[in-house]
Amino acid sequence: MAKQNGQYCSFCGRSENEVAMLMTGLSGNICNECAESAHEMVRETLKKRKSKFGLSMADLPKPQDIKAFLDQYVIGQDSAKKSLSVVVYNHYKRLLQKDMGDEVEIEKSNVIMVGSTGTGKTLLARTIAKKLHVPFTIVDATVLTEAGYVGEDIESILTRLLQVADYDVEAAERGIVFIDEIDKIARKGDNPSITRDVSGEGVQQGLLKLLEGSVVNVPPQGGRKHPEQKLIAVNTQNILFICGGAFDGIEKRIANRLNTKTVGYSASKEVQKIDRENLLQYIAPQDLKSFGLIPEIIGRLPILTYLDPLDRDALRRILVEPKNSIIKQYIKLFAMDGVALSFTNEALDYIVDKAVEYKLGARGLRSLTESVIMDFMYTIPSQETDKLEITRDIVAGKLDKNKMM
Repeated sequence: MAKQNGQYCSFCGRSENEVAMLMTGLSGNICNECAESAHEMVRETLKKRKSKFGLSMADLPKPQDIKAFLDQYVIGQDSAKKSLSVVVYNHYKRLLQKDMGDEVEIEKSNVIMVGSTGTGKTLLARTIAKKLHVPFTIVDATVLTEAGYVGEDIESILTRLLQVADYDVEAAERGIVFIDEIDKIARKGDNPSITRDVSGEGVQQGLLKLLEGSVVNVPPQGGRKHPEQKLIAVNTQNILFICGGAFDGIEKRIANRLNTKTVGYSASKEVQKIDRENLLQYIAPQDLKSFGLIPEIIGRLPILTYLDPLDRDALRRILVEPKNSIIKQYIKLFAMDGVALSFTNEALDYIVDKAVEYKLGARGLRSLTESVIMDFMYTIPSQETDKLEITRDIVAGKLDKNKMM
């Protein structure tokens, strides 16, 4: 059948009046619907042509490259950065081990990070996710309970990983999970009780099969609200687990362990070398056991690293240096209103001094800064001004007004 006069799609033959958009080329035309279909076909074809894990050894980010990336967003914490960089790099290599044709099987090394609140555990996990080419999710251990009790089941961890992977099971099975607040599921006590420890040791027992590696039937939409759904089998053998927790009070257990090993004159000299301001650097698996983690779960978290407490210099750098520092975020917010925001050095020093006083870590910096400029964020957009400078007097006045002093 001959085409009518006018433009038409060279693929489906519809005229420009029958489609929302018709793009014209040198020797033909294509409508918006055919273009969308072609895009989907190309995307699926390229996806199938990729290697099983989407990476080769030549494409792997090296540990130093991963740490350099973390340095752009996280101040200090070199020990934790190095441990995470090596673990993630080895995780990539582990995913590629089947392509090597070798009988040696590399086992995964799950990680546990210990550090006081506000030192950057969750930030490290979120930042490293930007560098990864595998599904990544963060879950909170505080909401987990044994199956059958109020709360979330252990399998909900894998449900979130499946959601991040768009329910691609193969992709989810090579993902990374960060379990935050792992210390909150510590065993509540050594004394036997007639009640079950459903959010403590019970959760730890349930996590064992996930950390070790097993096939778990996962409800894709959550098990309790949709009991009729079809379960998805997920193998956790290649899923890397990174756990983090504050373990508040574990320094006392570390100090007791160090003191019990000191007997005699030579031992007293060793005690003098111990840094009492940062006892976390001496943390050992037995300290986690005395805190309340069961030996089975400690054995499945072989990489134990710590985060240094943030001193004044580190907090000062955190305030201004990282790519997404707190000050840079507020400067950008005001710039969107055409206002040039600036802080004097004295004002920044005052904020840092208060953060040190409150002992809230990096989170304290945000709450203090927010209290200082909240009124300005309320009034400035309605005013005709293009410059705002925050001085020490302004900071002191705002914090005093908010009774934060």
